[in-house]
Amino acid sequence: MKTEDIAAVIDAFPIPVLLIGPDERVRAANQPVDVILGTDLIGKHYITALRQPAVIAAIAEVRATQSRKAVRYTARTGAKDSVFRVSVASADGDIVLTFEDQTAAEDAGQMRRDFVANVSHELRTPLTALLGFIETLSGAARDDPAARDRFLGIMSHEANRMTRLVDDLMSLSRVEEDERVRPREHVDLGALLSSVIKGLEPQAEKAGVAVSLDLIGVDEMVPGDAGQLVQVFTNLVENGIKYGASGGIVSVTLMPRAMHPRVRGEAVQICVADQGDGIAEHHIARLTERFYRVDNHRSREVGGTGLGLAIVKHIINRHRGRLLIESHEGQGTKVSVFLPTGAAS
Repeated sequence: MKTEDIAAVIDAFPIPVLLIGPDERVRAANQPVDVILGTDLIGKHYITALRQPAVIAAIAEVRATQSRKAVRYTARTGAKDSVFRVSVASADGDIVLTFEDQTAAEDAGQMRRDFVANVSHELRTPLTALLGFIETLSGAARDDPAARDRFLGIMSHEANRMTRLVDDLMSLSRVEEDERVRPREHVDLGALLSSVIKGLEPQAEKAGVAVSLDLIGVDEMVPGDAGQLVQVFTNLVENGIKYGASGGIVSVTLMPRAMHPRVRGEAVQICVADQGDGIAEHHIARLTERFYRVDNHRSREVGGTGLGLAIVKHIINRHRGRLLIESHEGQGTKVSVFLPTGAAS
C-alpha cells in the first residue's frame, strides 16, 4: 500500500497511531499522535521520535520476533502528565504503534488506593486508643474508679468517632450511587432550612453561637431530595458552628430565584456564612476532597471525619447545582449553594 493511502487510513482512527517503516523511520502518523510526540515526525528515526527505552526495546523485539508487545508510555500532554498503553505489532515489514490513554484508569486506581489508606489511617487511630485503654483497664487501672471513668469517657468518644466515620462512608457510597439519578420531588427550602437550624440549636447554644435565618426568597421550591438537602445544609451550618465559633454568628440566607451563570439558568442561592477565623486561599480548592482537612487536630477534636464536604459536593452535583466556597483568613467563610429551579427531567 502506498504511503499516502496508509496515511489516509491512519488519519481515520480516533486513537493515536504511528507507523514505522522497514528503514526504522516514521512512515506515517495521525493527528492524535502530535499531541503526544509533537509534530513533524515523518522521516524521523523512531528512537528520536519516541525516546523512551521501554518502547524502543519493544519495537526492536517485535521486529526481531514478529510478535506483539504492549508497554507503558508516559508523556506530557498540555499541563499534565498522561499515561498510555502502547501496543506494538508487526504488519508486513512495518511496525504499528497504537496509544491507548490509561490516565483516567490510573488516576482512579490511585484514588482507590489513597481512599483505602485514608480509611485505614482514620480507623487505626481510635482503634489503637481503644485497645490501649482496654489493656490499661484490664491491668493497672482495674481498681482505680477515677481512671476507669476517665478512660471509659475517652473510649466512648473514640467509638463514636468510628461510628461517625462509618456512617459518613456509607452515606458517601449511597450518594455516589444515586448521583446520576435526578431527584423528582419538590422541596420547600424555607421550611427545610428552618428545620435544619432548629435541630442544631442545642449544638449552637453549647458552642456559644447564634444562628440566624433570613428568608429573602419566600416559598422557594426546587426539585430535590429532601433528605439529602437536609444533609447538605446540616453539614454547612454545623461547620459554621464548629469552625466559625470565634465569630459568634452563623447566618443562613435564602435568596430569591434569579438567573445564575453558574447553573446556566434560573436558580436559588442559599448562603451559609460565619465570622470566624477564615481559611487560607490555598486550601479552598481542596476542601471537597475526601479526608482533606485544613487543621487535622482541630477537625478531629470537634468530631469531623473529613468526608462532610465531599458528601455535600456529590449531593449538589446530583441536583445539578453548584457549590461556591469563599473565605479569607480573619474574615470568616461564606458557602453558597446554587440549586436550579427547573422541573426535574
